[in-house]
Amino acid sequence: MLTVLTALGVLAGAALAGAAPAAAVPAGGRGERIAAGVVYREFDITAAAGRTRAHLLTVDLGDPHVRVDLLHPRAVAARATVSRLADSAGAVAGVNGDFFDITETQHPGVEATGASVGPAVAGGRVLKAAVPTGQRFGPPLPPGATTRDVLGVGADRRARLDRLSLTGSVTTPHGRLRLGGLDQYALPQNSVGAFTSRWGAASRERAVCGTDTDRAAPCSTETYEVAVRRGRVVGAAGTPGRGPIPAGTTVLVGRERGARELRGLTVGDAVTVTHRLVAARARVPYAFAVGGYPVLRHGRPLAGLDDRASAVRTVAGLRGGGRQLLLLALDGADDSRTGMTIAEEAAAMRGLGASDAFNLDGGGSSEMVTRARGARGVTVRNHPSGGAERPVPNGIGVFSR
Repeated sequence: MLTVLTALGVLAGAALAGAAPAAAVPAGGRGERIAAGVVYREFDITAAAGRTRAHLLTVDLGDPHVRVDLLHPRAVAARATVSRLADSAGAVAGVNGDFFDITETQHPGVEATGASVGPAVAGGRVLKAAVPTGQRFGPPLPPGATTRDVLGVGADRRARLDRLSLTGSVTTPHGRLRLGGLDQYALPQNSVGAFTSRWGAASRERAVCGTDTDRAAPCSTETYEVAVRRGRVVGAAGTPGRGPIPAGTTVLVGRERGARELRGLTVGDAVTVTHRLVAARARVPYAFAVGGYPVLRHGRPLAGLDDRASAVRTVAGLRGGGRQLLLLALDGADDSRTGMTIAEEAAAMRGLGASDAFNLDGGGSSEMVTRARGARGVTVRNHPSGGAERPVPNGIGVFSR
């Protein structure tokens, strides 16, 4: 049983396997109005490992003054602190987002890219696709979850859990190739991936390391890349390169069979690259989407959630048919960093009235910021467990006119 202590009462979360109805935060609970449609609260949660402080944002997506969007640096393969991302975007609040490629100790000499694991959509524009599930950086996924899972808000202003899969092609004089990746730090075996100016200056070498089932596997020895500008091949190289990609240029990186297919191209050949992300459920386009994985669906925790490892966590919940978004970050201060298990996290979100919940990156990445009225910058509400803000590749920003 999970217990949530609020300022004006006790909120009991239903047991994971029980049938007790989920409780809601008491209507009279003390909260701070950050902006129109955005309320902040903090309270204590007592879980199996002890008591931890929780920070909660309730975002009313039905309020026409409110919207959420992806916080991100100018490049996919780049990182910045949540406070810097929120300040630069003018957000009134925000939390950290997806897991990311933070270290490459398995591949000596290969730089970590800092790029996120899952798909990303900002302002209705696709930024990137998901790496293969076996190439994911982070704790094991629950059964049935994949790197394509997203939390998104559609053009209808409703939040939902979904999956976004890449579909695309590379048309050459020799035929059409399936596109296997878009601005992502790992490509499927035997594939061709596209890198655009949105990727940034980071090396593309990491994209050909690991396998579809083992991120620690050696880097491929059979690689090739070509640069395409204005529909024509303008250059080629035997190994993935690095450095900024000019606007209007697409770099195609191939590994194994994909490399052999690209070697058939010569400078001047006509090449057309197409790509888009296809939703598994939504019938409306996404204005915003971020990667992670689901822990609660239709009021029921997913089977197989970890119930042993307690950690500082960040989680998003959906309430009121997706009209309300709950953003919760735990505190990493020494006296309150006991955290929760993933199973307890799901129970806590159900106890807060969420029908669905989505786990984001945690540990030293967990962070929540808010902006006081009239303030020029945001304030970090929780204590990052690393003692300082960790640069991250993206986050969820809350905006209010």
